[in-house]
Amino acid sequence: MSQTHPSQNGTEVSRKVPGFPLSQVGIIAVASYIGAQMLADIASLKIGVVMGLAVDMGTFIYPITFTLRDVVHKILGKRNAQTMVVSAGVINLFMAIYLTWAASVPSDPNWGLGESFSAILGPVWRIVLASIAAEVISELLDTEIYQWFVTRVSTNHQWARVVLSNSISIPIDSLIFSVGAFGGVLPWDVVWQIFTFNMVVKFVVSIASIPLIYMVPDRVNE
Repeated sequence: MSQTHPSQNGTEVSRKVPGFPLSQVGIIAVASYIGAQMLADIASLKIGVVMGLAVDMGTFIYPITFTLRDVVHKILGKRNAQTMVVSAGVINLFMAIYLTWAASVPSDPNWGLGESFSAILGPVWRIVLASIAAEVISELLDTEIYQWFVTRVSTNHQWARVVLSNSISIPIDSLIFSVGAFGGVLPWDVVWQIFTFNMVVKFVVSIASIPLIYMVPDRVNE
């Protein structure tokens, strides 16, 4: 199946994705990005211990969003990728506000899980705000680096544009989140454990997700 897009000289250029119109692939990528962001933010409310290191449990799903952002950028262009990143931040903020309200509503006594719900899903606002700030700042930076590579370096070596943009944005994301959410609250050795584990897992997932960028065609950059 195919879809046409205007090129810079005004002619129509056919874009094909096997089995799907390009518009559907874009919708799937955007939905996957926002869904992964929300799931990661909820899971981050738990600090687990994996391989002897403290880690927020959103770490294992969140890194895929960096490559999904690259996929959206590739399909829909820079402006739409920026819109998606900011929109995801707003959606996550609304989710936190809604869960705060839901946790404050008196529970039916026959249900018996009201306190558990409030304890788990009543957001810790410092974690929420640190998470949203880290996501928006790092992924807008990722957008700029990706765009710079495509327009100033090369449209070839697609793996390189993903690796470069993620290699800069991931450490910044991990630093903002770890220090913003837990600095001064948890012991600093635990904070740096969270930062270190975040970095390692995010890089591993980022590398593993590189094939996603080859599944969709480039569009005209804008």
